[in-house]
Amino acid sequence: MNISEIDFAKFLETQISCIHELENNFLIIKQIIDEILKARNNNRKIFIMGNGGSGSTASHFCADLLKTAIIKGENRFQAFSLADNNPVILAWSNDVSYDDIFVEQLKNLLSKNDVLIGFSGSGNSNNIVKAFQYGKKTGSICLGFTGESGGLMKKYCKICLQVKSDHMLTIESQHVLIFHCIIEIIRKTGKPLFDYK
Repeated sequence: MNISEIDFAKFLETQISCIHELENNFLIIKQIIDEILKARNNNRKIFIMGNGGSGSTASHFCADLLKTAIIKGENRFQAFSLADNNPVILAWSNDVSYDDIFVEQLKNLLSKNDVLIGFSGSGNSNNIVKAFQYGKKTGSICLGFTGESGGLMKKYCKICLQVKSDHMLTIESQHVLIFHCIIEIIRKTGKPLFDYK
């Protein structure tokens, strides 16, 4: 197999270019952080969803909210990944439709003013769009992370951060970078329970 140094360099250049574009989105990221902190401070739940690689991003973000982002003297986050309960996901997929795997979980759990976060590179994942439609109808705060087009989901989001790329691996990489940035900024708001060197 011929591994191309040029392809390697191009990939890194693409990531760097997207990172520079993110600098123009500071106000959007700040608004997202404000909504997440408002949920924490008011004991509201945060639900996170995604498919495939974005499903693992949802799990990772949830894990960081539940541990890494704990601040001494502040409420703890009540965060849940809708991508993690395989038996529930398989049951809804098998008995109804894969398009319903998130919305049906939300019908059991979501309340007004809870936060619903979706990661979708295309912004057109049917199960995420359907969940956001339900979230908006329920009065929850819908926050989206997607790619350059924004897709259908952006019209249901209060705030939607769009990575300036149509390349799925780049979009997914940037989403992880963004939520790590969010976690780091939250950690700077007080004294983190866990310090990392």
